[in-house]
Amino acid sequence: MTDHPLGVLIVAAAGGRFPAADGSWRRVPPWRPGVEAIVAFTGHAVFAVEPDIPDHLLGDLGADGFGGAHHPRLISTLAGADGWIDSLDMLLVASGTGTSPLVDRPDLAAHPRAAFAARIRDCPRVMGYPDPKRADLAVISRGIGGLTEISFELEPGRRGSGAGAGLVRDALGTIRRGEIAVAAVAPGNVASVRALLAAGFRPTGSMQLFSRGNRTASRPG
Repeated sequence: MTDHPLGVLIVAAAGGRFPAADGSWRRVPPWRPGVEAIVAFTGHAVFAVEPDIPDHLLGDLGADGFGGAHHPRLISTLAGADGWIDSLDMLLVASGTGTSPLVDRPDLAAHPRAAFAARIRDCPRVMGYPDPKRADLAVISRGIGGLTEISFELEPGRRGSGAGAGLVRDALGTIRRGEIAVAAVAPGNVASVRALLAAGFRPTGSMQLFSRGNRTASRPG
């Protein structure tokens, strides 16, 4: 569980208690040094940004809860010319189930998916199936709003087989039963969206990460 204000909002939304859909926005501190974010629920936006970004700048750039928060001009201005901007992702939530066949797989830590997670999240745990010939992996980290975050990738020969949902279910099993977990996925990554939905994840909002001044990470393909 987390006491970060964004994490608290996401947990509440997972339980059906969303912010008022009145077009408003709020700001909260970043949950991790060097990573800032814009998160939107229906009719409400949250800016997890450092205090040197003034409210009047967000207002001047069109911040609101009805889509303005995700305007490309806004995030590109905040990140700056030398900043890094991640893709605009769907934010999904699910509950841990507490039982999984996955084991720690440090041999997969150099995989681009695992390396990306290590650059933008905390305490990444790289997991996979016991068979060392299997390269499917799930990364369990402390991510968005201090919540447990799941990312995953199937080995190339299994993509498109429907196995993604099974891997996601197994990843949820590594998390304590009832604990809220989050996942972020680009809407255009239809295979992953379908796998997450089939495994029990529910859409909750949208989010976009960014960092300023230097490139924090490059997203794996």
